[in-house]
This record gives sequence, structure tokens and C-alpha cells, in this order.
Amino acid sequence: MLRPRIIPCLLVKGAGLVKTVGFGRPKYVGDPINAVRIFNEKEVDELVVLDIDATAEGREPDYTLIRNLAAECRMPLCYGGGVSRVDQFERIVSLGVEKVSVGAAIVENPNLVGAAARCVGSQSVVVIIDARRDAQTGRRLGWVRNGTVPTGLTVTDLVRRATELGAGEVVVNNIDLDGSMTGYDLDLAREVGIATSLPVTFLGGAGSLTHIRELFSAVGVVGAAAGSLFVFKGSLRAVLINYPRRSDRDELCLEVANRSVAS
Repeated sequence: MLRPRIIPCLLVKGAGLVKTVGFGRPKYVGDPINAVRIFNEKEVDELVVLDIDATAEGREPDYTLIRNLAAECRMPLCYGGGVSRVDQFERIVSLGVEKVSVGAAIVENPNLVGAAARCVGSQSVVVIIDARRDAQTGRRLGWVRNGTVPTGLTVTDLVRRATELGAGEVVVNNIDLDGSMTGYDLDLAREVGIATSLPVTFLGGAGSLTHIRELFSAVGVVGAAAGSLFVFKGSLRAVLINYPRRSDRDELCLEVANRSVAS
């Protein structure tokens, strides 16, 4: 039975760990390997690590970093950044990474998704869709290459495309809410939940356990990913790696399970 997941998302820029606001203004927050070690101790559900510049700069994935991350990680790991070929999926999975994510490929090379799924298994292929609200129409549109290139397609259109192409999971990353810590876009989450039967993770906006509870209440069994929530502490945003206590996570999962039974 699927259960809701609470997932830290780490952004890598160069050799450092950073946190962005609206996909810009990256702030250095530490060393990614040290962060992984702390998350190991806190027994996190899953971890996402994204190299935010690799695809935009046309670089290969940093296999040395990936190898080091996988060697330290004691939880399922999803890596993304610079992945554009099937052999890269194979190599990253061979290093011990459970999931590999792509974003730009969904519009620039859609055949890659299906080919990768056939090669490493659909459960290891994740499509990340970066969402931004259009100021004129209010629609949430998909962007690629670190939020610099518009696709002209709605998020739900891209979610359906990822599903049809054979992805095993979808991550919806809200550019407008990135680093805001004001809560998830619940309307978008509901729309995405209707558009696909795949496991979905939502990223962007989480600032408290209350926001995660609101997401689970609105959508049910999904992944709740966050960056700022797990690397900052307090109103001054002091850098401190943190994660909910096991008792708090179990309580959230029980709430979701009870709602599922009731419905």
C-alpha cells in the first residue's frame, strides 16, 4: 500500500548546496554530503538531489558527486540534472541511485522517457515539471531548463504526456512558490491528481508541517517535497538541517489512511 512521503529536496550548484527563491538568488547552505549524513540520522522517507545548472549549461551529470551521494544515502535517492541519454540513466542507476529525473526531455526529446523506462524500469524514471502561473490567463504552464524556457503547455497537459510516455512518477515543482514557505498550490495539486494515476510529488511552498498536512488532506497519498523547510530554521532562516520527528510523520500518515478508509 502506498503511503504519503515527506521528501527533502537538495539543490546543488557547483560543489555546494544552495537554496533558491523563485528559481533565483541561490544562497549557499552547506555541503551536500554532510546534509545527506544528517538526513540519514533523521531517517527521512526519500531524498531528491537536483543539479540546477547542468541541463541549462549542457553539462553531463557529475558522476563523482552522484557516486558519493549514493554511497552515503541510506534512503531512496532521486537524482536529476544534465540527463539527456539512456546510457546516462543506466550509469546513474548502476551507481546506486533508485530514481533518475528529467525535465526538458518531456518536450525536447520525449522518446527518451519511454526508452529509459524500458532500459531501467519505469519505477526509476521521474519527470519533473516546473510550473509557473501565466499572469494573463491564470493557467499554470510548464517551463524547462531551470525555468528559463516556456513550453507553451499546461502543467496538466505535461503530466498526461509523462504518463503516456511511460514515466513512473511525476514531480510538480512550483516556480512561483519556490522558497516562499507560504504553502503549496492546492488547486494545482488537485488538478494534477485528476490528470494522472502515477505517484506524484509536489515541491514549492512548504513552510511548515501544517502545509504538508493541508496537501495530504487535499490530495491524499502523494509526496510532499520541500527545500527551505528542511534547511532553514526560524523566522531569520538560520541554516539548520531538520526533519519532522517520527511520531509527527506517523500521525500524518495515520490521518491520510483514516481519510482513505472513510472515503
